[in-house]
Amino acid sequence: MVTVEKRPWGRFERFTLNEPCTVKLVYLDGGKRLSLQFHNNRSEFWKVIRGPVKVQLGEETKVLETGESITIPKKVTHRLIGAGVDALILEISIGDFDENDIVRLEDDYKRP
Repeated sequence: MVTVEKRPWGRFERFTLNEPCTVKLVYLDGGKRLSLQFHNNRSEFWKVIRGPVKVQLGEETKVLETGESITIPKKVTHRLIGAGVDALILEISIGDFDENDIVRLEDDYKRP
């Protein structure tokens, strides 16, 4: 998904090309976590701008450091977890974006 092109002045990273998408910055407090969830109508791309963070994807949990990224396919269970420091994540959602397309399986804040 990520394309890197070198230029005389450095390089750029392209995350999408001619796709309908929604771009967000997610600010995660160090000790908090998002709900365990999935989406039926969109995939997501996360790039850690400031980390580290923990990412649960399916049954696996991994730590992503600043500069690392991950793609979350449609219908795959996932969660973003603070790793003790405030974090900043670039989120690019590809597909039919709607905040109501969150299917929560677990939630620390008792949301439906």
